[in-house]
Amino acid sequence: MAYVRGRVRASVDALEHLVGGLGTATLALGALLWAAIVAVTCLVGVGLLAAPGALRAVRWVSDRERARLSRWGEPIPTPGPVPAGLRTATRDPFVRRELGWVGLSSLIGLATGLVGLALPLSAVQYVTFPLWYRLIPADAGAPGIVWWRIDGLSEALAVGLLGVGSLAAAIWISPVLASLQAWPGRLLLPPPPGVDLSLRVAELTATRAAALDAHAVELRRIERSLHDGTQNRLVAVNVLLGAARRAMRRNPDRADEILGQAQDAAEQALGELRTVVRGILPPVLDDRGLAGALAGLAGSCVVPCRLEVDVAVRCAASVEATAYFVVAEALTNVVRHSGASQVDVAVRRERGRLLVCIEDDGHGDADETRGSGLTGIRRRVEAYDGRMALTSPPGGPTRMDVELPCGS
Repeated sequence: MAYVRGRVRASVDALEHLVGGLGTATLALGALLWAAIVAVTCLVGVGLLAAPGALRAVRWVSDRERARLSRWGEPIPTPGPVPAGLRTATRDPFVRRELGWVGLSSLIGLATGLVGLALPLSAVQYVTFPLWYRLIPADAGAPGIVWWRIDGLSEALAVGLLGVGSLAAAIWISPVLASLQAWPGRLLLPPPPGVDLSLRVAELTATRAAALDAHAVELRRIERSLHDGTQNRLVAVNVLLGAARRAMRRNPDRADEILGQAQDAAEQALGELRTVVRGILPPVLDDRGLAGALAGLAGSCVVPCRLEVDVAVRCAASVEATAYFVVAEALTNVVRHSGASQVDVAVRRERGRLLVCIEDDGHGDADETRGSGLTGIRRRVEAYDGRMALTSPPGGPTRMDVELPCGS
């Protein structure tokens, strides 16, 4: 039964893939026809002005397929805008591969999508046929089988059995059709050999720059905290101790009051210093691990927080500190800006990645450009070669998904 449930679940996922692939294949057909019309008109010079627009349309459709395939498997990077100038664009390897993809997808994507949808729909028709076969004339035949005369219940039940076979075929064939439908995109839409490496180098260069920027921002934050907080408290302690020494000779009772003020200032300085230290690398991570540290954050959150942590082994200290920072900053945003009544935090380790998900039921409309701390979260995550995705439509809910590579 577990095997059957697995096959059914795989076929349902495959059907979802086929529906999405059918949509992009239809768009690819439209882009192919438009590009063909423009190419023909270019022979007489009329289509030269429309050619850049046609290539941009092909790139737009290709990027939709890249995004679709990235959701279901290995991510495919996008190449960016089409190069300016028709001659430069036609020499671009991405453009050439995309033109090949719209041709293949228009044929294979449409065919596999239509067949993949027709199988389960026909199976439903056949299986339910014994329930409504009396509503149609006997000489009308079965659905899709007009030559089969249905004279009674026995023939209708035979059509139902045919529907069971069609359903079994759909369960077995749908994953194959989904893989075949995705084949042109997996073959032609990734970067050409050699270009992938250059894109990765550019990505790592940008990530390194982001890491340096994040490090500089963190140093400035620590410097401001020490200068504006702890240092001022210690200066106050020094002044109060000097005043107490002078008061010891003239007014001992006043000296005791000043020493009390100095002690309060020293305690405040220690508290601020602990806050700064926790911001660098929270000691609670060493003491209690990531699960215990996040439990402390969830327990102290003003908004009710449900926490689920499934991390069997420890990650690298820097990764755990980043995950702790992400959750802490996200919960702060929820309390200050979301108006939520509930927030869910889920952390799990999967395939060498630490996955963090924070979702609240607030009013949504979170925007990184409005200075809510989201930009800082993204920079810190990307500094560790991670990814962050934010979904926050007006009216909510707001969901943040963060992926961090698990070092050891």
